[in-house]
Amino acid sequence: MNIETTTKRRSLAKCRNCLAVVPALLAIGYSALAAADATRPEQLIGAAEVFLEQAVSDYLQRSNIAGRHEIQINRLDPRLRLAACAQALTTTLESPAEPIGRVTLRVRCDGAAPWTVFVPAQVRLYREVVIANRPMKRDSLVTEMDVVMAERDVGLLNQGYLTALRQALGKKLTRPLQPDHVIAPTHVQIAEAIRKGDQVVISARSGGMSVRMPGEALSDGIIGKQISVRNQRSNRVVRARVIGPGQVEVAM
Repeated sequence: MNIETTTKRRSLAKCRNCLAVVPALLAIGYSALAAADATRPEQLIGAAEVFLEQAVSDYLQRSNIAGRHEIQINRLDPRLRLAACAQALTTTLESPAEPIGRVTLRVRCDGAAPWTVFVPAQVRLYREVVIANRPMKRDSLVTEMDVVMAERDVGLLNQGYLTALRQALGKKLTRPLQPDHVIAPTHVQIAEAIRKGDQVVISARSGGMSVRMPGEALSDGIIGKQISVRNQRSNRVVRARVIGPGQVEVAM
């Protein structure tokens, strides 16, 4: 083999290597261009955070709710690539009606190449609520020793909650409660001012005249409720309205 033939072969090998590199270079250039012209996941997350922060602030102000909130946007697939949007992204609340708890946002591009992406998120709203301070039995009356205020994520309290101790104090429990349990509105009810068998004072008023007599309650009753009462003087049963503990009133 002469020197000239060897040189030609080496040159051809080099050319083949150059040609092999070209597709790789083109691919790298194409990917960089595609990335530059794409809407990236972090842009979607940013748009969702800005919208949700404003939506939550508006909701709290509109509802006159005091509390602190935390917003967490769920991660999106980092490989997600969408056409670049020539316009500002449009973000709306898809569900639920109010921006509390688990929410879904619709992020939309209305440009020449429109697209829509649904972004899941979590909004935690922390408020001071009434919780049990110690074990309590059903039908027991709630006292100041039984309840305290504590911060909880109310988005998780599907049964509701109380925001002031006065909403629970003096009321009767409808179920037993353990310490640290959030007290829902359905867990308490107005306690009876009078219980069946209680000795009561029956008042009867007419103009400036007032008559009082002893009686016996024949049923439980809360203030304002009509109950049956036996007049212990005449032994007659009458309907009377509960006006306070141990106090009923009949119409004359």
